[in-house]
Order: sequence, then C-alpha cells, then structure tokens
Amino acid sequence: MTLLDHRTDSGFSPEHITAYRERVFHERTALRRAFAAADTWPERVLADLLDFNAATEYGKAHGFRGIRTLDDFRKAVPVQDYAAHAPWIERMAAGEHNLLTADDPAVFFTSSGSTGSRKKIPVTPRFVRTTFLPFFYAAWAPLAEHFPEVLGRADAVLNLKHDPLTAPPTTASGRPHVGASQVDFGERFGEPLSAEPGTRAPWSRLPVEVDADDHLHKMYLRLRLAVEADVQCIIGINPAMVAAVPFQLRQWWPRIVREVHDGTVDGRPYTTPNPDRARALERMADWFGTLRPAHVWPRLRVIFCWSTGLASLYLPALREEFGPSVTVLPAPIAASEGPTGVALGRHPRAGSLVVTAAVHEFVPADQDLEPDSRTLAAHDLEPGHDYHVIFSHVGGLYRYAVGDVVRVVDRVDGVPRVEYAGRAGRSNAVGERLRDAEVVRALATALAAGGLTVTNAACRVTDAESTGSLSGTGPAYRFALGTHQRWSDDEIARLAGQLDAALADESRAYRAARADGRLTAPTVRPIDAEAFHRDWQADVAAGVRPTQVKDRLFRQAPEQWQRLTGEQGSNQPASAQVAATNTENRGRP
Repeated sequence: MTLLDHRTDSGFSPEHITAYRERVFHERTALRRAFAAADTWPERVLADLLDFNAATEYGKAHGFRGIRTLDDFRKAVPVQDYAAHAPWIERMAAGEHNLLTADDPAVFFTSSGSTGSRKKIPVTPRFVRTTFLPFFYAAWAPLAEHFPEVLGRADAVLNLKHDPLTAPPTTASGRPHVGASQVDFGERFGEPLSAEPGTRAPWSRLPVEVDADDHLHKMYLRLRLAVEADVQCIIGINPAMVAAVPFQLRQWWPRIVREVHDGTVDGRPYTTPNPDRARALERMADWFGTLRPAHVWPRLRVIFCWSTGLASLYLPALREEFGPSVTVLPAPIAASEGPTGVALGRHPRAGSLVVTAAVHEFVPADQDLEPDSRTLAAHDLEPGHDYHVIFSHVGGLYRYAVGDVVRVVDRVDGVPRVEYAGRAGRSNAVGERLRDAEVVRALATALAAGGLTVTNAACRVTDAESTGSLSGTGPAYRFALGTHQRWSDDEIARLAGQLDAALADESRAYRAARADGRLTAPTVRPIDAEAFHRDWQADVAAGVRPTQVKDRLFRQAPEQWQRLTGEQGSNQPASAQVAATNTENRGRP
C-alpha cells in the first residue's frame, strides 16, 4: 500500500462530520444573531464574569460584588498588561486556588509574547465553554461552507500547526503548559467535535520518534509524508509557516524524492516504494526549474492563515506558489489570551468583533496606554482608524491590554469588522513613534508605486554614516527587503524616496522628525528572496515552536540584523551599497 492509499477516509465517521458541520454553522449563526443586540453584550458579559468570580481573591480586592456598570468596572480595575497579571498567574500555576477565577485552570496556554518570554495563560473550563469554543467553531464555518470536500479525507488537509505531545511540559501544579494547537479539547474539556481539520492525517502521528523540541525534523517528516497525498487545504495560522513550505520543498526535495522512491521515512522502511511518484516529482522539478507546492498538490484550493500585517506584503506572490486559484481564508484575530474578531465569510482580511466572548474596550493607537486610559466601546470605533485592544473575560483576564492593534475596516450587521494591524510597540529613536501598521502601509504604498514585490521586510534605525545616507548626519531607517526581482539603481532610489513620503503621510511624528533633521532619509537594501525563510528556519532549528516564530518588522538588535542580511555595518556610500546588492541579485533562479 502506498501513502496515497493510506487512510484515505477523514478519520471520522460520516455522523461525526455531519455533527461537526452543524456545530460550526450553529456557532456562526448564534454570533450573527447576537449582533442584533451588540450594545447589550458588554454589560451581559461583565455581569457574568463579576458574578462568577466575585468570591475570588482578585474579585474581593477589586470589589466585584459592588460593581454594577462598565463605568464602575473601569474605576475599580486599571488597564493592565500581562506583567500585572503575572503574579496572580504564577500563584495559580503553582497550585493555589480561587485567585483570578473561581474554577481552576485545566491547562495553561503558552505564548511567546513580544519579548520572547513564555507566558502562562490560564485556561479554565468556563473560559473554554463561554469564550473560546464559540468563536473557535465559528472560525471554521467559511471553510466548511465553501470547501466541504476538504473535510472528507484525512489526507486532504496539511495542518502545519498541529503538534501533539505525548509528554507535555507542565507547571508546578502539574497542569500542561502548551500551545493552543497542542491541546486535545476532546480529552481535556469533553469536546470531541473540536478536533481541527487535518488532525487525523497520516502525518498527525509521526512514524519515527522525534525529540519534542526538534521542530525542524518534525516539519521534514510531515512534508515527506504529505507529498504523496492529495492535499487540498493548508492550515498555518502563522503565515510565516505557510511561507516556509515552498522554501522547504526546494531545500529538501532531493531527499524527499529519494525516500518516496524507496518507500522510506527518515531512511527507514515505511510503505511500498513509489518510483512512479518519485519520477513525476523529478520531471516537474526539471521542467519548472524548481518544485513548488502547486506542482506537488495540483488540487490545492485553500489556505487558512493570518493575512494582514507583514503577510499582506508577501501573500499575493506567495499564493501563486500554491496555485493561482487558491483562496486565502483569514484566521481569527485572536491571541492565546482571547479573541477579538472572527471572519464569518470570505472577506480576505477582516473579522467581525466577537461581542459574546469578552468585554472589549479600545484606545486610539496613537495614544500610549495608561492604567487610567479613557477607552472606547465598539460603537465608538471609526472605519479606517487603528486601536489598541483591551478585553476582560470570565477566564481571569481583566482590562487586559493584549498588545495588539486592530484597524476597523467597516461595519457589518451593526458591529465593526477589524483586521490585525500589528503589535502596539513602537520604534522611537528620536520621537518618530512608528508602529508596525504605519510602516507596513507605507511599504505597501511605496512598493505598489514601483510595481515591486517582496518576500518579507525588516528595518532598523542606524546612524546616517553607516547607511551611506548623504542627506544628513542624524539616524536613519535602514530597510531590508527580500525579493525575487532584480531592482535597478533607479528603482531602489525611487523606492526609498516613495517610502520616505509614505511614512510621512502615515505618521505626523515621523514627518516632524524628518522636517527638523532628527531623522535623515531612509535607505533600502534588497536582499536574497530566501533570506527571511532561512532566518525563520534558524529560530525553528534552535527549538522555538514554528507557531511562535512570527514575522518581525523592527530588528534593532545588531545580531538579528546581521543574521538576516549578513550586514555588519558599512561606511560605503549609498551607490556602492546598491552595486553590492545588485551583484547579490545576479544568478538567482
């Protein structure tokens, strides 16, 4: 038997698939119905979380029993981040009870956070029932509605984030401390329908023993098995994981072809040798000059991942690696701590506010968050504007500033549809206060003006002398842009000028810093198209879970910049740097 014949059913009974579809459509319908009374939901969610957690140590300390309105709640509880919650969470992780929540966490989600530190996010049964699962199920409704065939076969979905552990790490109290994609919600919370598409694929349980932190090896094994399957859907959530697939196919295909031919996995006999499939892969690679996902999986139809932020710059070109007719469905606008928005249809970027999940508050993104920041409700938000996200829910996070910025796209059914715009942190060398979202939008404008495409982008602030800037002596932004194109000196110079103008349009603080000479003109350096993939893979090889190695725009640390670009600092004039870059571009496939 070949892998093409191996486990060709979905891994679930027809009755299970029917029940799953009914559940995801039910949760979507319930959320849409809630929109009709969207303005009442913050008070309803607040009343529930106050009542449920009033007798906790945190509830007593903040007078939950005496709170009647959202205004009361805002006066009693300041805006706070993970650091403010951390002492309480660490005590919960050590086994103390009745601190932030009335029920004990069954698991702690892990999250890398903006600093790379491993957070512990308490996940209680009540949170799962009332906050997590309703939006989680609703998120799969567009896939189940428009691509129902992908649910019918186990090997139709390559779920890149599925990474079950036989011996997960635990907190001091013995609770699992894992990623959300590593939790079996059926076993842990009695929700057997919660298994994601692709979690019963032949590669969901690896045929060889692999160290839990050897993520690169696991990625190879799954890709090796998947090339013999009729994959029609790829689930990545983190778009950097999806972008890595074409790179890894090119990197590993000689080894993969050999193993397909021999019927081995990791050099060990596994299934019937498949020389016909191996020869077909070799012919495609010879004919096209490389092996792309579209060649390996010609019936691929849909990718499910975040589609905004830096990914918005590279997803259009990346999608063609998988096939020109492939649809990208956006993953929810959510963090390990809780949800903000979920796409209920096929909008390419935006999701409707999950009004039933939490008390959501917002602050204009140009303002710095303070404990007493004046917040806005959902009905106050304006399309085309960016906002910090703050939420409170029954799982024990209160007026929690998640560190994300969302942009309001429009309103549908009376509630805002939002897209993830970037992290809330700023690059602020001389008062320019640039956010991710502003730089990404400026890049998109400047690249479109020149007809240029990129595989990713990064920037750092450096002194004008090291960038080769001739326009002043102050610090300047240095951009590294991965691209398959060969850019001329004129294109690079024009791109830098257009980027400077677009940044000034996006940010008044940047415009002022440029006007008074605190910043000099930015410089642009195109780099090898696969540099970002190699950089991403280096982090994965070092033991970081692929879901947590996310796109990073601002890279001020010299060692990060050097690893990405190979650049150790240079006093060359700009023209010399352009010439060096063009030399690098020559000879690309």
